[in-house]
Amino acid sequence: MSEEKTLTFKAESFRRIPNPYQQKDTNKRNEDEYPQMYFAICDVKDLPDDIPMATNPRNQAMGTSVAKKIKESLLNTSEPNFYLLNRGMVISADSVHYDNNSGNMSIMFKDLELHGDVDGGHTYKAILEKRDSIDYGEQFVKLEILTGVEDIFQALAAARNTSTQVQDKSIAELEDRFDLIKDAIKNESFSKKVYFRENDKGDIDVADIISILTLFNIDKYPDVNAFPIVAYNGKKKCIDYYIDAHKKNGETADNPYFKMKNIMIDIFKLYDKLESNMGTYYKQKYSSGRYGSVKGVTSPKGDSNFKSKFYKNEIDYQSPSGFLYPILGSLRALVKVENGMYAWKTNPFQILDNIGKDLVETTVERSRTLGNSPQAVGKDAGNWKTLYMTVALEMMNN
Repeated sequence: MSEEKTLTFKAESFRRIPNPYQQKDTNKRNEDEYPQMYFAICDVKDLPDDIPMATNPRNQAMGTSVAKKIKESLLNTSEPNFYLLNRGMVISADSVHYDNNSGNMSIMFKDLELHGDVDGGHTYKAILEKRDSIDYGEQFVKLEILTGVEDIFQALAAARNTSTQVQDKSIAELEDRFDLIKDAIKNESFSKKVYFRENDKGDIDVADIISILTLFNIDKYPDVNAFPIVAYNGKKKCIDYYIDAHKKNGETADNPYFKMKNIMIDIFKLYDKLESNMGTYYKQKYSSGRYGSVKGVTSPKGDSNFKSKFYKNEIDYQSPSGFLYPILGSLRALVKVENGMYAWKTNPFQILDNIGKDLVETTVERSRTLGNSPQAVGKDAGNWKTLYMTVALEMMNN
């Protein structure tokens, strides 16, 4: 038997899930004879740095797209949902105890060949690598602790580390459905940084690209009466739209994403321009205000800095997508169909410079009325409508 160790650390919440078989056991056998399940929510700053890892069957390659997405989600403190978006960690243990008075949880690892991290190694390593850039109370992680599972440990480890579903985008890549995007961006500096399948290397998920393009799908969202809110809160659905359009129409003028081909690069440049200038636009309206103090906006810490999504320009603040998506989506008011393809009615960069301050003001103020919630404003149809009308009016005036 391997050496044993006990780790004690703070848990924000702790709950035991009763074993259903134990509850139905009329013989009332000892609890130790049944596997037990516990859930805890912990601040990522409180996790010990020596949770046993020999029990995890995967090598944690931290350069993969999956690992990068975990780190990106962890560092995105403007939308602090890491414990919801991430599957967390599964830990096998001999026993676990929670002290209601101190809020401390103690986990005993009695046999390090059977007790330790079973699943979530990438999450754990990402936390250890990046948590110094996070303050207390900003991000939390979910722990599932299982005891009494020594007899089924191998089956448990295999089951928890087997993906049963191939993501739609990975299948679409095998079917060459992303070729029109690849062709459009082939000469851009970020073209090699886009990944189209799970576990590919890269910094930019094709799902993000498709959701941003969906903001400009005027076939589906033609005017002020329909809003591409799904681009903000439903990336899976955006991928479905893209794949369905490609299956039905291929690379023809009946496919709205193909029709975007001539303005596609402009869309990515507009995204970066908006992302880079959010603080500037804010300052134009609030001369004595500080954009970094707005709820959901993240300022750099120490010597770190942020870079824009596509062209990696240094930016002063990290803005929540709940701000960026509705503002960028309002610029679809500038898109028309010309000779079967999408084209601009006027220069979108100039329009953005002209009224960027108004679009940012509208969005920030709406967020404040919704409880200082970027997530709420990102889903608020009223805000999307006001922004669209602001752009349409500016275009008419020009």
